Amino acid sequence: MARIVALQVLHEVDAGNHSPDLVLARRVQEESLSRPAADFALSLVDGVVENREEIERTVARFAPDWPVGQIGAVERSILSLAIFEMTLAGQTPPKVAINEAVELAKAFGSDSSPRFVNGVLGSVLEAHTLARSDKIPTSNTTEVA
Repeated sequence: MARIVALQVLHEVDAGNHSPDLVLARRVQEESLSRPAADFALSLVDGVVENREEIERTVARFAPDWPVGQIGAVERSILSLAIFEMTLAGQTPPKVAINEAVELAKAFGSDSSPRFVNGVLGSVLEAHTLARSDKIPTSNTTEVA
């Protein structure tokens, strides 16, 4: 439920240029979220808002045929949530973030949204995994003749 609330907040902020804090407070109250769920929703919304430019660059990189401004607001918000969770927050396993994003796309997006979201996020995961594996030190062994 926290992800749904975060998605709704981000969508309203994106579409209506409203204050994220005010929208989140209203949505948390309307949904009667528990404190942990409200805190999680807050961390997602704050993380996406604070990292908007980096997230948009990531979307542009992995959906090059779709300028960020032309991606539907729901899909853009779903991608933003998942990219934040996968690459910046580090608390959610990436495959879980993708799965949750696809479920959000099924519930709130168009018929083609789940496939689009899954494709973009799959590419992000692949690149992120490769980048992380490049940073893992390898042992420097030398052969003795």
